[in-house]
Formats: sequence, C-alpha cells, structure tokens
Amino acid sequence: MINVVLYEPEIPQNTGNIMRTCAATNCKLHLIKPLGFSLDEKVVKRSGANYINECDYKVYENYDEFLKENDGVFYFFTRYGKKPPTEFDYSDKSQNIFLVFGKESTGIPKEILKKHLDTCVRLPMTDKVRALNLSNCVAVMVYEVLRQQDYNDLLRFEPFKGEDYLDS
Repeated sequence: MINVVLYEPEIPQNTGNIMRTCAATNCKLHLIKPLGFSLDEKVVKRSGANYINECDYKVYENYDEFLKENDGVFYFFTRYGKKPPTEFDYSDKSQNIFLVFGKESTGIPKEILKKHLDTCVRLPMTDKVRALNLSNCVAVMVYEVLRQQDYNDLLRFEPFKGEDYLDS
C-alpha cells in the first residue's frame, strides 16, 4: 500500500488537494498533529473538491504515535535530500510504502531526517526556488511510485463518459 504522511501540515488548501490526490490513487493519508487548521473548515472541503469523504485518512496526536502504529519502508522528502526519486525502487507492491512530507514552513525536523539519511529524497529543481508546493510534491511522488508499480488497479480511462468518448 502507498501511504502519504503529512507531518504537521499548516495550509488547509494543500491538505485538501492532497486528500483529493489520495482519493484518486487509493493511497492512505496520515496526518500528524498539530494541524494548522481544522479538518472541518470549508477551505479544506473546497480544496478536496467534495472528495474528502472518499479519502482514507487517519490523524495522529504526534510522530511517536504514528511510528508505533505503522510499519514499512519510509521515504522522507526534503529539500536537503541528496537523492532524486529515481534512485529508489518502489516497485514491490507487497511493501507498505510511506512517503513522508514536512510542514510547509520548515519541513521535517532535522532530528528525524538525520536518522534516515539513506532515504531522504529531493525533487531536483533550479536554484530559483527553495521548494515546490507541498501538494505538487505529493502528486509527483505518488505518481512516481504508481508508475513503478504499473499504476496498480487504477482506471486507464475516464469512467464517467466512457472509454470510447474520444472515438465517438
């Protein structure tokens, strides 16, 4: 299973977008408190485009509680990482893969990252920006894992208008 972990997310619009991505890709979302917003806020629901009820998510009081309840392979996304996502093999569908992302303002704490230097990942980019938007990073990484897993059981056609919509 692919798991997206948000460590102390601060911006409700990002979390709403990530909830929509998780609903679209059958990923489980893990939210580690403190959250910078209430999950009941209209902004989160608007960003999730009414798909929040389709998102499988769990909220944890802190990072230690999250670790006690979850086991698998953990990848930590940070602008300080030295390896691009392509240096990792995510293709084993039997693994519980956790993609861990930090809060928008400061990222994942250094004391956590230092314990996992071999699985710290950086999306390559120019020197013109510090980092990409959190929800964009999550989408890029979820789809990289899915690509390596041949997209699992996700639909390869648009289900509402039909597979032959462009042919008609």
